[in-house]
Amino acid sequence: VQLQASGGGLVQAGGSLRLSCAASGRTFSGLVMGWFRQAPGKEREFVATISWAGTRKDYADSVKGRFTTSRDNAKNTVYLQMNKLKPEDTAVYYCAADANSVSGAITTRANAYDYWGQGTQVTVSS
Repeated sequence: VQLQASGGGLVQAGGSLRLSCAASGRTFSGLVMGWFRQAPGKEREFVATISWAGTRKDYADSVKGRFTTSRDNAKNTVYLQMNKLKPEDTAVYYCAADANSVSGAITTRANAYDYWGQGTQVTVSS
């Protein structure tokens, strides 16, 4: 599975960005997808996850109410809509795919994801 993330950039605090992650190489509807981020000097952390059909989602507490993940299985793409951005959201954002989920169960654990994209930089200025 190849994952290509895009949509990052520089935005002022309070602004919005939408990240996209295009997948190829495997049936997309069989992949649980996740978003993670890593800020300078910090460990990679979970942001959001979405099940096969998009019916189940989970978010980190720090982004609940501001970020929304969705997917379009016809386009093999998962999205992360980020609103009300804060300077502390500044990080490299990664999409990831879990190809071995049992019954499409979502997970927040990074080590459950088998494939990772290259990351896209999000910078939020104050």
